Amino acid sequence: MSLINTTIKPFSAQAFKGGKFISVSDADLKGKWSVVFFYPADFTFVCPTELEDLADSYSQFQSLGVEIYSVSTDTHFAHKAWHDTSEAVGKIQYTMVGDPTGVISRNFEVMIEADGLADRGTFVIDPDGKIQIVEITAGGIGRDASELLRKIKAAQYVAAHPGEVCPAKWEEGEATLKPSLQLVGKI
Repeated sequence: MSLINTTIKPFSAQAFKGGKFISVSDADLKGKWSVVFFYPADFTFVCPTELEDLADSYSQFQSLGVEIYSVSTDTHFAHKAWHDTSEAVGKIQYTMVGDPTGVISRNFEVMIEADGLADRGTFVIDPDGKIQIVEITAGGIGRDASELLRKIKAAQYVAAHPGEVCPAKWEEGEATLKPSLQLVGKI
């Protein structure tokens, strides 16, 4: 079953953000657009490149009213240690959520049970707490923050303009489509 348009499941976790340990729950994701960005593990290889890419684009996400929550099955303590020792990860200003019990990873169906790690899963959640975008890639395939930004802009546009849809490669300001009987077979 697809997670698209489903409401996020309840969770509560400890996280590292801004030099402090904080509590995070599903309630924190409601009322605004959010990205929940799962990655396999701290102190690895592809993961810091992805997290740095998000960190470098964080202000752009914030300008869209989007908050980022990175999640791995490591603890919030490991997140702090990684943040303090990695130049790439040290750039992060968004919330780094610890999921050592795997509850959040299982809620989003990205847990690799045999390894106790999460797949590379990206979830965009709307202000109502519903999942609007799901992307899951194999462990060796890094993601791109600029493409995620494009998709979020499209999701926000569609949410704000009922009856319109964004075609492939749509960029902000470009024409959209209004599905109708008259449009069938005309594209």
